[in-house]
Amino acid sequence: MPKILIRGGNQLYGTVRASGAKNSVLPILAASILPVKGDSIIEDVPQLTDVQIITEVIENLGVKVQEIRPDALRLNAENLHNPKAPDELVRKMRASFTVLGPLLARFGQARVALPGGCAIGARPVDQHLKGLQALGAEIEVGHGFVDAKVPSGGLRGSRIYFDVNTVGGTQNVMMAAVLAKGQTFIHNAAREPEIIDLANYLNAMGAHVRGAGTDVIRIEGVDELHGANHTVIPDRIEVGTFLLAAAITNGDVYVEGAISNHLTPLLAKLREAGVSVVDDVKGIRVQGIERTLKPIDIKTLPYPGFPTDLQAQMMAFLTVIQGNSLVTETVFENRFMHVSELQRMGAEIKVEGRTAVVEGVPKLTGAVVTASDLRAGGALITAALAAQGVSEIHGLHHVDRGYVDIVGKLRSLGADIERDDEINTNKRIFQVV
Repeated sequence: MPKILIRGGNQLYGTVRASGAKNSVLPILAASILPVKGDSIIEDVPQLTDVQIITEVIENLGVKVQEIRPDALRLNAENLHNPKAPDELVRKMRASFTVLGPLLARFGQARVALPGGCAIGARPVDQHLKGLQALGAEIEVGHGFVDAKVPSGGLRGSRIYFDVNTVGGTQNVMMAAVLAKGQTFIHNAAREPEIIDLANYLNAMGAHVRGAGTDVIRIEGVDELHGANHTVIPDRIEVGTFLLAAAITNGDVYVEGAISNHLTPLLAKLREAGVSVVDDVKGIRVQGIERTLKPIDIKTLPYPGFPTDLQAQMMAFLTVIQGNSLVTETVFENRFMHVSELQRMGAEIKVEGRTAVVEGVPKLTGAVVTASDLRAGGALITAALAAQGVSEIHGLHHVDRGYVDIVGKLRSLGADIERDDEINTNKRIFQVV
């Protein structure tokens, strides 16, 4: 089984470049179903297994995908021919479900399997379906599939209110509404930077989307879209993981391309703990300085609150800060699975419902641990960088879903890290044409 080996104790120093955002590029590639003419060129595409899956999904639907550089794709959907997403791929990754909205808008019908992904808690798609039904779609759910069709007259703009914050639901409805007749208002919309990035891509293709990044998005439907060029925003979760890795090793790391406005809660909490954080227009720097760090409390919330995708990595950092810190998870009910693995490394953590009490210890020790999900993998790597001795991290299929060559990037910063299947670490995901 592939594994990462880390001999902890090295301080991280240097500059590392942020990759394109996984949670942004996946719906953007799904949106590439929409244009009826012209090529789209997407840049800063991260080489990840999740990206490979969504690429295979849209190729199966008839989108022509070409790699023009290792981080750039050319897409053409002029010959789209299939409204049925391959269920074996959709069940692997939740983000694949975002093809439902654009398929409905483009074909007037769609069949998509109910999604899979990390086992971090219930993530129902009822709000996705509610929004699409408000646009006029007729939907049936059964035997693990969603079958949807548009009645004669097409999708029509509507006022939609989401009962709960939903990133995927907001994206699905946005992509359907851009080709609906009339105006659509999405109330209680998700506000993540990835929503803004998708809106910018849709607008570049000829859509009229306003208000992305606020809780009300207004969309004026258009008759058709065309191909466009777009550069994916940097991955704020990858950036946060590297900042926390620098902090836990008392290092000095500059993450080039990072956007501080995307990480306001994390930067505020790092500063509250006593970490030196400097941000500028080109990136963010965490600099180790001689001071005693303080325990802090965090509570995950939908954006712009503290991101649930950085909760595990922050917990790893808090394990070595003297005193008691509280970590409260409000987004997913099953996102403390990394706790038992951190305990194997000597962490003192007690879970009480949705709150974990983290009592800082003088040091962590290397251990054999397994990532239960993507961000748990980031947390275990973060902890291992500071632990005494060698840590052996398994479950790398989770890590490969969201971190581009994390071994190579950490090694460039001075980490003593290797991967036992190095030959596959930099394998190409896309076919060069």
